[in-house]
Amino acid sequence: MSERPAVLGAEAVTLAYGHTAVVHDVSLSIGEGGIGLIGESGSGKTTLARALLGLLRPRSGTITYGSRDLTSLDRKERARFRSDVQPVFQDGSEALDPRMTVEASIGEALTTHHRMTKADRRAKVAELLTDVGLDPALTARKPHQMSGGQRQRVAIARALAVEPRLLVLDEPTSALDVTVQARILDLLERLAAEHGLGYLLITHNLGVVDRLCRTSHVLFAGRVVESGPTTDLLTRPAHPYTLALRDAVPRLGGEPPRPAGRTEATPAESGCPFRLRCPFAVDVCGKEAPQIRDVQGRMVACHRAEDVLAEGEVPHAPRK
Repeated sequence: MSERPAVLGAEAVTLAYGHTAVVHDVSLSIGEGGIGLIGESGSGKTTLARALLGLLRPRSGTITYGSRDLTSLDRKERARFRSDVQPVFQDGSEALDPRMTVEASIGEALTTHHRMTKADRRAKVAELLTDVGLDPALTARKPHQMSGGQRQRVAIARALAVEPRLLVLDEPTSALDVTVQARILDLLERLAAEHGLGYLLITHNLGVVDRLCRTSHVLFAGRVVESGPTTDLLTRPAHPYTLALRDAVPRLGGEPPRPAGRTEATPAESGCPFRLRCPFAVDVCGKEAPQIRDVQGRMVACHRAEDVLAEGEVPHAPRK
């Protein structure tokens, strides 16, 4: 059976604030199922998400909705886009007006995209709250009267109210404690299966992306440095940055996690951007920026990708 066409995509997208480019030549497509976007703070993940949501215009390249350039949509098509593609932010309170009750907040989303009576709207709000594992009795509460996990579930219910095809999830569990994180992940997994949702999961948490995403892209300094099946990226990384991110994750009963390279080093302005932090760097890394290429079933921008795969772990001392 052939796959559905992508709902949302980026083709050679470069994004900038003023004269400073912060995302460089990124391409990806998001259809049914989960796509991960992994990277440290400042790697350009959220900037790319804002562009995919139509909030930033690319300096170059194209954001597509279906087969259409996002910038060319007419008023009716843009309304359909806003219904089809919904954001879920790091903190549920970002999506909720502090002055509005849960019922009013979710009801507002319903009213914007659907014509329904007051009774039908109230019933739909209760149904959505139940769907995300909340008691409909919470409808009279305001955001400050709920826990972080409850607010995040309300934000997800609000996003689902317009029957989207795709969710853009920007660090949706990072503001929550571990137990609540697990519940939200269970919820997202169930909703994706039941509703056939696609989603872009933006995170620095490799455990989250491992659970929810079949394919992932690793972003460093606004550039995709490795892309491929998530399991392959996390079990046998081919880029030193992916390897460093994986090895920075604590393991029960194991050695203390290693830092993700020399974190104080800014991206290099010439050659490979990661070379100032890279224990695999050699002369060519300072002379030529690596082009992204196929290496054993994933795309990697690294001159020494085969060596990274063969070694399997970050060496203790930089190589000359």
